[in-house]
Amino acid sequence: MDIIKTYGNLIKEKIEKPESALKLIKFGLSMENLRVNKFPEKDLPEAFQYLNQICLKFILDPLKNPDNSAWVNLFAPSELLHAFNIYPLSIEAMASFLSGLMCEDTFIDYAEEKGIAETLCSYHKAFIGISESKVLPKPKFALTTTSICDANTNTFRYLSAKQGIPYFIIDVPYEYSKCSEEYVVKQLKEAILMMENLLDKKLDMDLLKEIIQRENETTLYRKDYIKNIGKKYFKTTLTLEMYMLFTTHMFMGTEETLEFFKRLSKEVQNSEGKKGLSIFWVHLIPFYHDILKGYFNLNPKYQLLGCDLNFDYLEEMDYTKPLNSLARKIILNHGNGYYTRKIDSLINIFKDLNPDAVINFCHWGCKQSSGGVMLLKEEMMKRGIPFLSIDGDGVDRRNSHSGQIQTRLEAFLEMIEKNN
Repeated sequence: MDIIKTYGNLIKEKIEKPESALKLIKFGLSMENLRVNKFPEKDLPEAFQYLNQICLKFILDPLKNPDNSAWVNLFAPSELLHAFNIYPLSIEAMASFLSGLMCEDTFIDYAEEKGIAETLCSYHKAFIGISESKVLPKPKFALTTTSICDANTNTFRYLSAKQGIPYFIIDVPYEYSKCSEEYVVKQLKEAILMMENLLDKKLDMDLLKEIIQRENETTLYRKDYIKNIGKKYFKTTLTLEMYMLFTTHMFMGTEETLEFFKRLSKEVQNSEGKKGLSIFWVHLIPFYHDILKGYFNLNPKYQLLGCDLNFDYLEEMDYTKPLNSLARKIILNHGNGYYTRKIDSLINIFKDLNPDAVINFCHWGCKQSSGGVMLLKEEMMKRGIPFLSIDGDGVDRRNSHSGQIQTRLEAFLEMIEKNN
């Protein structure tokens, strides 16, 4: 940890020299990429060793090839980018890696000094900071949606205006209907036209259909994983659960993601039976937090079943109508629309997972994670599932109250153990 902190301080010192800071970020990530490829962590399942490798590649590719990259949010239809062979770089992923390098605070402060509100989501502040400081190179364009996170629209508009980056925002209806599906399809066609003009090439619709087919095959392995993980002990960490967001979102439909879930499904099937308590996590995970790592990283006593964001859409898609399928996926993501949709989705997933308890994380600046917490708590109480909600920050270490988290978590886990 001291080495990472020292390296993070070097990045902070170079913030006024953007090219030097970027070189340090890319070099640090490249060295980590080399390490996980040459010296994988033997304590981890092989599927997660592979996940480590591909996720570092996923973040490095757009940093090394900005002219062939696009800024996105977690819920953008990145399948379109893969059909254009464009590297997606998400706000959430970039901010998380800054936190991993222990330099997120400097970029967050930089954004606030530029007039960005302190109350804005720290993922967005960190991304704005690294963009405004010119450390992060410009992409070819940006693509986002209005769903779930209300900061997306303002962040993308702000950065696009400040840096002259073409962008497209997909307006997502709250409720699904054939009319709302066609409304989103129309916007997807407009976004594709923008990309075709910028890239000077046509979208290969056959390639997009292949991507959707591969996504369907991946989803079958994901469902198989869900059916088995609740009965097994399978080593994981907070970071790995967050890394899975690459595969379930920005890189869904890729060959790497399919290979990962193939390996994961097989390993979970062949793993030993459940040992301790199983915990399901709702919303973002503060992967850097030492107290939480102590409880949930590679700990058979407290099995982390997963994060709800990795289960937010599991329907088969009609690959013969790829744009309609993407529109349906965007609208019916369980985080979009009324919070009851998310609750219903979780209850359905719990039929297989059967968690002993649920932890909800209210991330700083996120209205979605805190606004629905009482509805989720009431539903868990009805079903007799122990529930804990904790406040903190998924990126900025300064906003996490370790003492309070430790006290509440210890009391919660002790209560569950007594009742099991």
